[in-house]
Amino acid sequence: MVFIISFLSKIRTMNKIITLLLIALISVKISANEGMWIPSLLKSLNEDELYSMGLEIPVEQLYAVNQSSIKDAIVLFGGGCTAEVVSYKGLIFTNHHCGYSQIQSHSSVENDYLKNGFWAMNMKEELMNKDLSATFIVRIDDVTKMVLDAMENSSDPMAARKAAMLSIAERATAGTIYQAEVKPFNYGNSYFMIVSKTYRDVRLVGAPPSAIGKFGGDTDNWVWPRHTGDFSIFRIYADAANEPADYAPENVPYTPDYALPISLSGIEEGDFCMVYGFPGKTEQYLVSASVKQLIEELNPVRIQMRDKSLAIINAAMYSSDELRIKYASTQSSIANAWKKWIGQNQGLSLYNAVERKVEQERLYREKAINVGKLEYVQALDSLLVLQELISPFTMARSGLVEYYYYGPAILSFAKNFEILSTWYDKGQNHEEGELANVLTELKAASRAHFKDYDRNVDLGMMGALAPLYLSSIKDDLESDYLAGLYKSANGNSEIMSKSVFDQSIFADSVLLMAALHKFNKRTSLKLKKDPAFLMASDVLGDYNEKSKTSYDLLNRLMEEQMQVFVRGLMELFPDKTYWYDANSTLRLAYGKIEGSSPWDGEEYLPFTTSDGILQKYRPGNPEFDLPQDLIDIFKKKDFGVYANEDGKLPVCFSGSIHTTGGNSGSPALNGKGELIGINFDRSWESTMSDVLFDPNRCRNIMVDIRYVLFVIDKYAKAGHLLREMQLVLEPAELPESK
Repeated sequence: MVFIISFLSKIRTMNKIITLLLIALISVKISANEGMWIPSLLKSLNEDELYSMGLEIPVEQLYAVNQSSIKDAIVLFGGGCTAEVVSYKGLIFTNHHCGYSQIQSHSSVENDYLKNGFWAMNMKEELMNKDLSATFIVRIDDVTKMVLDAMENSSDPMAARKAAMLSIAERATAGTIYQAEVKPFNYGNSYFMIVSKTYRDVRLVGAPPSAIGKFGGDTDNWVWPRHTGDFSIFRIYADAANEPADYAPENVPYTPDYALPISLSGIEEGDFCMVYGFPGKTEQYLVSASVKQLIEELNPVRIQMRDKSLAIINAAMYSSDELRIKYASTQSSIANAWKKWIGQNQGLSLYNAVERKVEQERLYREKAINVGKLEYVQALDSLLVLQELISPFTMARSGLVEYYYYGPAILSFAKNFEILSTWYDKGQNHEEGELANVLTELKAASRAHFKDYDRNVDLGMMGALAPLYLSSIKDDLESDYLAGLYKSANGNSEIMSKSVFDQSIFADSVLLMAALHKFNKRTSLKLKKDPAFLMASDVLGDYNEKSKTSYDLLNRLMEEQMQVFVRGLMELFPDKTYWYDANSTLRLAYGKIEGSSPWDGEEYLPFTTSDGILQKYRPGNPEFDLPQDLIDIFKKKDFGVYANEDGKLPVCFSGSIHTTGGNSGSPALNGKGELIGINFDRSWESTMSDVLFDPNRCRNIMVDIRYVLFVIDKYAKAGHLLREMQLVLEPAELPESK
């Protein structure tokens, strides 16, 4: 730690906080495919290229503040996905995997919506979802100068930055129902304020069976060619004034400012395509040492831990319908990132990512020296040293996430009871009636927890993951309590885990609920000594004490140096592509509908049809089985207006559009701004695009909107939903906004 503090002082003498905004992004020839663009900057940065590639509507129709525009149909769904408004009665489309946890929460062995699907045939049948929200962007304002001015005039620039960001957001929304957040972009070289409006009553309307919505399962996940109908349908509700409100039976369907028209005209290879949504995180400017750690340390450990988790969960899910339903959402969440990391490592290694970064850094250093910009060289050198320093703390942080948050659920569950474990401690003062409220909340949380919990699965998770977690981090950073238990069990994690579960009240719903019903001082002491609670507290507490402070400090230093380093890249290499890394804010990406040839001797076409579904069909296989009624429709070729000119039913298509996590559920739009598909994945060769984008290999995957409508109409017999939508049968101009 002494060395870190010393190094901190040296860095601060190298560079002053940047006080000047980049005057403008230099006009450059931009790769047609790479980039996730801030909508408010499209007219100034991308207008000419958008038109040259195939945009047929005014750029202002993509993003406007004083009139309705397509941005008003783009929804941040539940905080982690995207959805789009497709009717003037608040109907929205998103991915099946984005709505998966809601579908699972409503499912039971008796009403197995995961297996059989769910379709509300009228609004009264639509299902409420606790804590699900839909957020619209009102406007995006550039507030860079305001923030940098505040930093320039302060003796503590970082504190001034934080205060300025909060103040700007508070002033912008005072007296309104809007929310606002000022976020740093481009490592603090720019700042934008995002003003939004969030609706809190979002109901499940329809979902295909998993045999459609998850067709191909983990085998096909992140893989092309794809044949997955990855969509679900929800509806936003509002109060009588069309404003956000908590769920109430008297709420009415939300009337949006804009709803997307839906094209049935079909698509062709080479067509222009846009994806509009909320991409989560990209890291295109990572230095070589950071990429090296990602490939050689971080991803391998995370993959190994999830290998173990999935082996346990998958076996349980295959054993009974009850466990399949209980763990469906958990399995999906764990498996998605697991397979992505495998593909990402493969892509970055084959693409020689580390070597490419090293060469870029050599050229950067050389050019900076030649033009006398030594502060840029110092920033790069600092980043390489900081990466070495932060590495063990990064591993500790990653291990904590995998073990505590994605491992045995008993840990995070037990930690929720910390308030009761200290209830009778000296110095604790509580208001009358407060205990009753706390107990009521914890009883409700316990019922929800045990609804989707199995003791044996969780026991297996702890036994499988504990030794991997301990071996992934340095001895002086590990949890003392967990390491002690493991050592006392002579390194046998199964014995250790069984001992914890046998003695823990948090592994038994009956015992726990009984304790909560007669909670007293003795119960509080018992909770405090519970081995699962002690493990949870120590794993989290030791991370906070031994790793978090150093990680946060070093990460902040890296952010400061990245600010200088990235500014140097833009100044030294003005002919390169520059766009702001994704950070869960609204972005537009664009490219073409096209296939690829990622491997020698292989060529991927950009389209799939229902023929491929039947070719993959494997009766009894949980990933490739099909409902008989869908097979019958396919064999009869009863495709109606949803078929291609050749009579085949389109299912999915791929494009050269730069997407990432968070773009799940994003609308795929043609040049007229009409909905042609729903983005849901990338090819396995593309998962490296969060770090390096290769326009020849990287492809996003979308479900064709005609397949979505076919499933709703022909399979689900829910044509009433289609009657809400604006279906465009022939090429036409966008209808006037309402």
